[in-house]
Amino acid sequence: MITQAGTIQMLTVKRVIDTGYVLTDGQDEFLLHNREANEDLEVDQEVEVFLYPDKKGQVVATTTIPSVRLDQYDWAEVMEVVPNLGVFVDIGIHKEILVSIDDLPLYTKVWPAAGDFLYVALDTDKKGRLLAKPATESLFTDDDFLNAPEDLKNATVSGRVYRTSKEGSVILTEEGYRGFIHSSERKTEPRLGQWVTGRVIDVKPDGSINISLRPLKQDSISEDAQAILTYIEENDGMMPFGDKSDPEDIKGTFQISKAAFKRALGSLMKEGKVEQRDGNTYLK
Repeated sequence: MITQAGTIQMLTVKRVIDTGYVLTDGQDEFLLHNREANEDLEVDQEVEVFLYPDKKGQVVATTTIPSVRLDQYDWAEVMEVVPNLGVFVDIGIHKEILVSIDDLPLYTKVWPAAGDFLYVALDTDKKGRLLAKPATESLFTDDDFLNAPEDLKNATVSGRVYRTSKEGSVILTEEGYRGFIHSSERKTEPRLGQWVTGRVIDVKPDGSINISLRPLKQDSISEDAQAILTYIEENDGMMPFGDKSDPEDIKGTFQISKAAFKRALGSLMKEGKVEQRDGNTYLK
């Protein structure tokens, strides 16, 4: 019998040792450490276990059956980020499983952070090592999502990012809806696995939703104004921007449009906090 790491097996206790139990499938033997057993076992007793390679590469057993398995996806918490290698996730067993750099975004700033969750399944590489692989968009079908009601528009929703790109971010909301956040509807690109909260701006015919992470226009004025004011205060009371500045320069510095910049700047001038001179803006 060929036994593969990452699978569930029904094995038999061959003998009891000081550190635990030696299990067998009739051909191979596997150690079930005392800490990995959820009850006391006896010789010849059958036990259902999950097999995985330990730090030395030896396949060992645990009676903890994880919900993340080969070809079975579930959410797993990111425990550690290792540059140039990937991230390690907790699937519920004593060993954390690597999500390889090859399966993470090229842009490392949107790599998941510790505490984020990835929707993963187990896989093995050519050397038989156990890896966790994030779900790709092609793995999801319409049956995996609930159809959002039309009256959801303008409602606040929260969810987890399971795909991210320059075009936008895709999330699974806590209700089970598929949500898309276009790049124009976010100031910064969310991390893969990040929990985000936004506003529904459209309900599509297929039941998916479009989401904005930007505040409503009337709310964003004060937020943008505060960002501009903070920038000026941190730059000795002056910024080389005014209402005639280049839109791309504004976007690159404040991550807002020129129209939003002018609205925020206008509110600051109206409140008497700043003034413009020679194309620059100064604290009053």
